Amino acid sequence: MIALDSVNPNDRVKYNKRYQIQKNKVLEVIPAILEKDFAEIEKKIRLVEGLVNWVQIDCANDTLVPNATFLDPAPFALLSTSIKLEAHLMVKDPLRFVENFAKAGFKRFFAHVEADYTDEFIEKCRQLGVEVGLAIDGPTPLEKIKGYMDKLDVVLVMAIKAGFSGQPYREETAERIKDLRMLDADIPIAVDGAMDDINAAKVVAAGATRINSNSFIFHSEDVKMAIDKLKMLGEKPL
Repeated sequence: MIALDSVNPNDRVKYNKRYQIQKNKVLEVIPAILEKDFAEIEKKIRLVEGLVNWVQIDCANDTLVPNATFLDPAPFALLSTSIKLEAHLMVKDPLRFVENFAKAGFKRFFAHVEADYTDEFIEKCRQLGVEVGLAIDGPTPLEKIKGYMDKLDVVLVMAIKAGFSGQPYREETAERIKDLRMLDADIPIAVDGAMDDINAAKVVAAGATRINSNSFIFHSEDVKMAIDKLKMLGEKPL
């Protein structure tokens, strides 16, 4: 955890003023899709069309995390949808995937700070004209991402250990978000993993502005109601 007691008191005052503005920003809900079959991916995209602006496609090849998902960008290029796509690259070498997925229509990319070629990944995204973010895994110290904050469009905080949906929420996640907010009161912070309405409320209160949710949305009997429950967290006093 970053030592916040080392932060200049004047910076704390600036943070507090700016964070009041940050808290009033609209909370964005982004359904997360982790599948091995494109038909299932498309099915879930259709379920949330008209309800959200973005979906996250989780990509893994058994290198960074012990899981493997659908990794062929070609079908996405043929997908007709108003929803914008972001890729969560849970892979050791994100550079292998960025360009082809960008050509297939993806507009935002996350690599993991635990992966290789981080600087090259950020530069490649800039060259391709897509949004760039870094994800940080639940157990990873925040110091690992601190030096990249001013180069990113968004940070993705994992509230679990990356790789599989349905894991329990890591209770230290809210404090990690507060620490990141002390470093930058303006950057969008997305949170992924165990994001039901109860856990999402904790991270929104800590300063998260985007909720990436898989099981809570897609295992719900009413997908729209689940999304609305999450969106409403941005309207409640923090």
